Amino acid sequence: MPEIIDLSQEIYTGMPVFKGLPEVNISMHASHEQWAGIETDSPTPVVNKLELGEHTGTHVDAISHMAAKHKEQSIDTMSLSTFYTEGICLDFSHKNLRELIEPVEMQEACEKANAQIKKGDTVLIHTDHYRKHYNNQDWRNDPGISDASARWLGNLEIAAFGVETMSPGVSGISNKAVHITCGEMGFTHYENMINLDALIGRGRFRFIGLPLKIRGGTGSPVRAVAIFED
Repeated sequence: MPEIIDLSQEIYTGMPVFKGLPEVNISMHASHEQWAGIETDSPTPVVNKLELGEHTGTHVDAISHMAAKHKEQSIDTMSLSTFYTEGICLDFSHKNLRELIEPVEMQEACEKANAQIKKGDTVLIHTDHYRKHYNNQDWRNDPGISDASARWLGNLEIAAFGVETMSPGVSGISNKAVHITCGEMGFTHYENMINLDALIGRGRFRFIGLPLKIRGGTGSPVRAVAIFED
């Protein structure tokens, strides 16, 4: 049997979201008892109502999110092969808050892992920020890649990269530039991933992070997984 590792945060009311994005609220829309005409003080949900933004929890950005000129490349237009790839995970757990990851460090991480980034890969970046800082005062002070690293990855023609943090770059330093570079070079990224520590040192795996088919969507929550075959 293949081993499937869940890389996705749970979605719940009041969970952390990026500054200025819609808050998450999950409420009961209808109960079993309501549909059956039964009065009760302890209803059980038959349908819940979800209120959330496209960029909630573990999600992938559409190319249209990167800049207005890419507006036609919404999430529903992107090739499914973008979200079904081979993957590797590189270890940057030594990085401190708000530190940049530069291209030379990307190369060193590949050498340390004896890993080669191939065309069409998804490259996951383990900083251990989720386990150290999720939902505490430093959750927003994450390390991230530099614009130079984004261009380095783009030149390798990857499908996407993924981070454990709320943004791929460091907010106020590289984050906006990284988004712009992704749009210009035609690749994307996942944010708010978990369990990347379980991938370190294990080599290549199958990566799946399929988005919802949202018409005109600028991104979508995903149930991202890494699969190791026997």
